[in-house]
Amino acid sequence: MPPDIDETVIIEPETETDVDTPWNVIVYDDPVNLMSFVTLVLRRVFGYPQEKAESLMLEVHRMGQSVVWTGQREKAELYVQQLQSYQLLAAMKKSS
Repeated sequence: MPPDIDETVIIEPETETDVDTPWNVIVYDDPVNLMSFVTLVLRRVFGYPQEKAESLMLEVHRMGQSVVWTGQREKAELYVQQLQSYQLLAAMKKSS
């Protein structure tokens, strides 16, 4: 029988600095999606020109990940959802 686990969740209120902190949208490399498809998705989701989308895609391919956008948390959440709807591995992280 597993030990008792405290399931109390503590939610800290957002401070003004949390609201102002920019968030990074990160795309990770995966063995499934073609480079041309990743470029197409970056163009569709962010409206990037072909050259910028290709540059970000190559960074994902070579480095394993790329910060493809930085900005407000709510918009970052939306972008991550959109990228994931295209089956890309994407996440968001506070900018440091």
